Amino acid sequence: MVENYKVITLCGSTRFKDAFFDVQKRLSLEGNIVISVGLFGHSGDEEVWKPGVKEMLDDMHLRKIDMADEIFVVNPGGYIGESTRREIAYAKETGKAVSYLEQPE
Repeated sequence: MVENYKVITLCGSTRFKDAFFDVQKRLSLEGNIVISVGLFGHSGDEEVWKPGVKEMLDDMHLRKIDMADEIFVVNPGGYIGESTRREIAYAKETGKAVSYLEQPE
């Protein structure tokens, strides 16, 4: 049997590595294909800070949003940084649904 799985790209600060893993697990168990970040620069993946790498990863993340049906914002405590705000705006501009771990005020 072939299912029609929803594709969800996770967005949020990479300081929330554990929350990303928790959300990825939950959404996967709910029957979704989950696309996440490749590296967690704010949680110890130093390669992110080499010249040109963060810019490449930021652009790649927009392509991940292009592949998705929607995005899910991992925002413990309601925190949404500048990069995540840009990704949310891009998702909305391209007609993607946006869901949040914690609804922003």
